[in-house]
Amino acid sequence: MTEMSAIPMVFRDAVETLKSPPPRREIELSEIRPPKRLAPWTHALAAEASGPEGTAVTARLVLLHDPDGQPSWDGVLRLVAYLRTDVGSDLASDPGVPELGWSWLAEALRSCRAEHTALGGTVTVTSSARFGEIAEPEQEHELELRGSWTPSDTDLSAHARAFQEMIGVAAGLPPVGVSVLGNRTTERRRHV
Repeated sequence: MTEMSAIPMVFRDAVETLKSPPPRREIELSEIRPPKRLAPWTHALAAEASGPEGTAVTARLVLLHDPDGQPSWDGVLRLVAYLRTDVGSDLASDPGVPELGWSWLAEALRSCRAEHTALGGTVTVTSSARFGEIAEPEQEHELELRGSWTPSDTDLSAHARAFQEMIGVAAGLPPVGVSVLGNRTTERRRHV
């Protein structure tokens, strides 16, 4: 038996559809080494994006497959998303920011029609102060989202699009097909 034939067909199909949507031009997407202890079969993608205001986002999407399933999954496949981005101090102090962060994932799944069950996760907002020799910048604020859900079937292309949409919203990118117009005054100065 070859290594390829040992891979369950359901996992192979899921991985292929997860990789099928092309990435947005603003998002750098790559395959990374997946975690090994979470399930017998795993696949992982990493993503980075920078929005028009310089908002940097890093994210990962991990596909887990356990042929026997796991009770909390409600299925044999599970997707796990992780996203981290810096936020401004005004947003970090807003008590509604965890709900905002969670909406990035929930709305992306809904708008991409990524059918799923058992969606759950956390949003954590942290603030760090630096002192002494590493005092620049003095304060940083970060939002971290962790979510997981069970896809309704093995076609994960809608889930891959939702992952990219979540990143785009977090980075402040416009919706796909919409261009951001530059400041006309700034544009005129460049051409003078």
